[in-house]
Amino acid sequence: MHETAYSDHSGPSTFSPYPIGTVGIPWGEPERALWLARQTKQRSYAEDVLSKLESLRAHFDLIDYGQIVYGSESYPLIALKSLHWQASKPTLLVTGGVHGYETSGVHGALAFLAQGASAWLTQANLLVVPCVSPWAYERINRWNACAIDPNRSFKPDGTAAESLALMRFIAPYASQILLHIDLHETTDTDESEFRPALAARDGKPFEPGLIPDGFYLVGDTDKPELAFQQAVLAEVAKVTHIAPADTNGEIIGAPEVAPGVILYACKPLGLCAGMTNARFVTTTEVYPDSPRSTPAQCNQAQVAAIDAAIGYAIAHQIG
Repeated sequence: MHETAYSDHSGPSTFSPYPIGTVGIPWGEPERALWLARQTKQRSYAEDVLSKLESLRAHFDLIDYGQIVYGSESYPLIALKSLHWQASKPTLLVTGGVHGYETSGVHGALAFLAQGASAWLTQANLLVVPCVSPWAYERINRWNACAIDPNRSFKPDGTAAESLALMRFIAPYASQILLHIDLHETTDTDESEFRPALAARDGKPFEPGLIPDGFYLVGDTDKPELAFQQAVLAEVAKVTHIAPADTNGEIIGAPEVAPGVILYACKPLGLCAGMTNARFVTTTEVYPDSPRSTPAQCNQAQVAAIDAAIGYAIAHQIG
């Protein structure tokens, strides 16, 4: 039985400087080039994602909304759009893989498409983007090849190509979108690799944090819709456990505003969840390193969250 509320793998008890750069000095091009040289391909976007999409053409248009090119590598960016689009129906947006290393974000979106997405098509228009950041997916990384976090780049002055391409694609639908659910994970590598790398890149001290053990949601400070968030968590709890707050009443440093829910200012931070004016907005966070869950549970928790979010949004679209 796992009894601790938070991961025991929140980072080492003593911290060595990140292996790239000089403490206190932001990276320049040499440091970014050194970081890039350390990134290796570990899995295939074509095999894991693109090959799964052809079977979905009975219900969806596959839309190539752009290309990501880094050096000699090129990645098609694919969205799935309901075949029988009707302007009278609400539009629901699902995004995954904004952070490529967050595996269940991608595979949860694919599982939703395969298992039950078609059941909603009589009631709503669906837009699903299963892997926003394919280069990072292949390298199991948070950043793109330019050492930019796409999930801080969904804003007019954003510089991540992945984010800009998605914003351009979504713009014609933005006023129609009722719901946007963005699928993420919080992992042990957030503390062991990605937050230390961020501190080094920006020339700032690294301040260790805690990894919550369980599933939680991030709502939008400007439109928290806590009843919506709780409805989603109620369904997820049937699949996996919900993360408790820490002893400070916080989850990853943010105050818990309802059980399993924290809030971020999505638009100012340039988060994917803030790129539309949808009434119902949430970011999922699964903990795949928990001894209490499996990769399959993480994927199914994402599916449960999507289904619950869609059901609630459709039921409450007026009011």
